[in-house]
Amino acid sequence: MEFLARLKERTHDRDKAISLISYSNQLKAIHRWGLEKPHDLSVVKQPVLVAHGENDRMVPTKNSHYLARRLPNSELVICPDAGHGGIFQFHDQFVETALEFLER
Repeated sequence: MEFLARLKERTHDRDKAISLISYSNQLKAIHRWGLEKPHDLSVVKQPVLVAHGENDRMVPTKNSHYLARRLPNSELVICPDAGHGGIFQFHDQFVETALEFLER
């Protein structure tokens, strides 16, 4: 409920609603991207923080586990009892984790 309330906090300069055409194009692009051969992520040398919600219906959480395993210097954060917007649902904890990650 707190997360939903925060969505309404900003009243000026809000994002415009996405059009149906844009939404359709985004879904098509995601689908095409999902069919691509995986890239070689072993070449990524900088630290990477991978964050995901535990119960994401849009993007399966197992994908983030897979991504973190493929990145040689990654840290995985799974937000418990959270969906696609896990970092927003648990923003206080995520900000603390992200700041600690960036300080290292």
